[in-house]
Amino acid sequence: MSRPAKSQWDFGELFPQEAVRKILSVSQLTSTIKRALEERVGQVWVSGEITNFRAQGSSGHIYFTLKDASAQISCVLFRGEAIAHRELLADGQKVVLGGDVTVYEARGQYQLRVSAVELQGVGALQAAFEKLKQKLAAEGLFASERKRPVPRFPARLGLVTSPEGAALRDVVHVVERRHPGLQIFLAPCCVQGHNASYEIAAAIRLLNEWSEQQPFGQKLDLILLTRGGGSLEDLWAFNEEPVARAIFQSALPVVSAVGHEIDFTIGDFVADVRAATPSAAAELITEGVFASRHFVSGVLTQLAQRVSARLMQDKRTLHQWNHRLLRVHPVRQLQARSQRLDDLQASLTRSMRQWLRQHRSDFEQLVHRLQRVRPRQILILRQERFQTQVFSLSETFRHQLQRRLEICGRLEEQLRLLSPLQVLARGYSITRDARTGEVVRRADQAQIGQRLKIRLAAGEIESRVESRFLPPKD
Repeated sequence: MSRPAKSQWDFGELFPQEAVRKILSVSQLTSTIKRALEERVGQVWVSGEITNFRAQGSSGHIYFTLKDASAQISCVLFRGEAIAHRELLADGQKVVLGGDVTVYEARGQYQLRVSAVELQGVGALQAAFEKLKQKLAAEGLFASERKRPVPRFPARLGLVTSPEGAALRDVVHVVERRHPGLQIFLAPCCVQGHNASYEIAAAIRLLNEWSEQQPFGQKLDLILLTRGGGSLEDLWAFNEEPVARAIFQSALPVVSAVGHEIDFTIGDFVADVRAATPSAAAELITEGVFASRHFVSGVLTQLAQRVSARLMQDKRTLHQWNHRLLRVHPVRQLQARSQRLDDLQASLTRSMRQWLRQHRSDFEQLVHRLQRVRPRQILILRQERFQTQVFSLSETFRHQLQRRLEICGRLEEQLRLLSPLQVLARGYSITRDARTGEVVRRADQAQIGQRLKIRLAAGEIESRVESRFLPPKD
C-alpha cells in the first residue's frame, strides 16, 4: 500500500519530546547544587592561609577566606560553634580547618562551614597517627583478646624511660611509698628525638632477653614504658612503628604510661595496659600489694576508675549523637538566616552612607547660594582682603629678616678669616709644653730634652728639643 503524498504544509513535529527543556529557577538550581555538595563532598579537612578576616560584631559570626598559592574558598564560623583555637584565627595564620562544604544560597557562593580549627603541622601528624593506627589495628596489634593482665603481686619490674626524666623520679617515689620491696631494673633510653623510637624498641627487647636468661624466680614480672608529658611532637617517638612492634613482640606484659591523661599514643593501644601518667602506672603496678593493706581504699579506687571509664564512654557517645543532631538541627537554618542578615545590614549601611553623602553635597550647594545674597558675604570678602594684607606684611618682614641674616653671614665669614685657625692654615703652628700645655713663644723658654706638642692646621705633632738658638741680645 502506497503512503499518501506529504503536504507542503506538513512541517513534522515542531517540538520533539527529547528537545523539551527543564527550566529551573535560580533558587532551585542553587538548592540542587547545595544538596549535591553536602551529600557528595560533606565534611572535609583543608589547609591554607587566612585572609580577609572579619568578625561581625552584631551577630558574633566570623567570616574569612582560606587561600593557597592558586585558589581560595570562603569560610564562615558561626558563633554557636564551640571549638578550640577560635582565638588563633587572624589574617596570615596558616591553619587546618575541618567543616562541611555547603552553598550560601543568597549569593550562590559555595563556602566552608567551619567546625574545627588546628594549627598547620599538627593536622599532618594526626593524619600519620590515624594511618598507622588503622594499619596496626587491621593486623590485630590492638586486639583485646591478646592483652595480658598486670601481675597482682609483682616482685621485679623492668623500666624503660630516660634516666634524666621526671617520670623516673615519679615512679620510684610511688613504688617506695606503696611497695618498697619491688625491684626495679632500668633500661635507659632516649624518649624524644630522631632515633628515640629505635632506642625504646631496643630497650624493650633487651629487658625480655635478660629476663629470659635469669633462673626461675628471678625473671621480670612486667615492663613499664613511660615518660612525662609534652606536645604531640615531643611524644611522637611512641607513635612510631618500631615501638609498636617491640611492645607486641614482648614476652612480658607491658604497661604504657606516656604523657598526661589526655595524651594517647600508638604504644598505648598496643600495650597490655595503659595508664594516664607515670605515677598512675606505678600505682597500678603496686595496687595488689597496696590493696592487701588497704582493701577498702582499693575497692573505691577501682570503682572510681570504672565509673570514670564509663563516663568517658558515655561522653563520647553523647558527643557522637550531638554531632549527628547538629547536622539536622534548626540552628543551622538560623545560622544561614543570620548570615543573610549580616549581608543585608552591611548593604543597608553602605546605602545610608551614600544617601548621606548626596544630601550633604546638596546642602552645601544651598548654603553657598544663600551666602552669595547675604551681607555676611561682604564681611567675609573683607576678612579675606585683611588676611591678604596681613600675609603681604608678613612677607615683607620675612624678606627684611632674610637680608639681615645674609649680612650676619658675611660678618661671620670675615670673623672666620681673622680666626687663629686661618693663620695655622697658612702654614703657621702653635708650640706648647707637652706636660703643662703652656705656649712656648721664645727659644729660651724651651729646655734641651723637653717634650713639645706642635698644633698644625690639621692635627698635632709631638717632638723633643735637641738644640735651641737664642736670638742675639740688644
